[in-house]
Amino acid sequence: MSTRWMDSPIGGLRLHASAGLLTAIEFGAEPQGRPTPDPLLDDAQQQLQEYFTGDRRSFDLPLANDGTEFQRKVWGELRRIPFGETASYGEIARRLGYENVISRAVGAANGANPLPIVVPCHRVVGSDGSLTGYAGGIERKRVLLELERPGLF
Repeated sequence: MSTRWMDSPIGGLRLHASAGLLTAIEFGAEPQGRPTPDPLLDDAQQQLQEYFTGDRRSFDLPLANDGTEFQRKVWGELRRIPFGETASYGEIARRLGYENVISRAVGAANGANPLPIVVPCHRVVGSDGSLTGYAGGIERKRVLLELERPGLF
């Protein structure tokens, strides 16, 4: 397993890779030692930097897909939300063929996403368009959404 710390407009991020796949992105990380040499982490860091400067709208990285079948379905749907747009938990449920009542389960799967930003769980909002829970905190979610669509919030 390789790890890499990077600074970003939303604070320190720790990137994790294993077996040629990006496995996790952690918020609130502190710098630790020297960066681990890893071409995948180099690429992930570069793509994230491009995203934060407004030069990238989507990611092209090999991602680990560790989770339940339902989580993987939700994460796949998150990747279909276009840059600068949002969807509600209920919309995600309906897109997956479920009733609105499953929206809490969608929220739980969203919160379990190990690859925030790259798998854009920040683009999921409440049914009234309000900012709702985010593993990285509401302020990070607001910054990410504003970066994609200035003036949205």
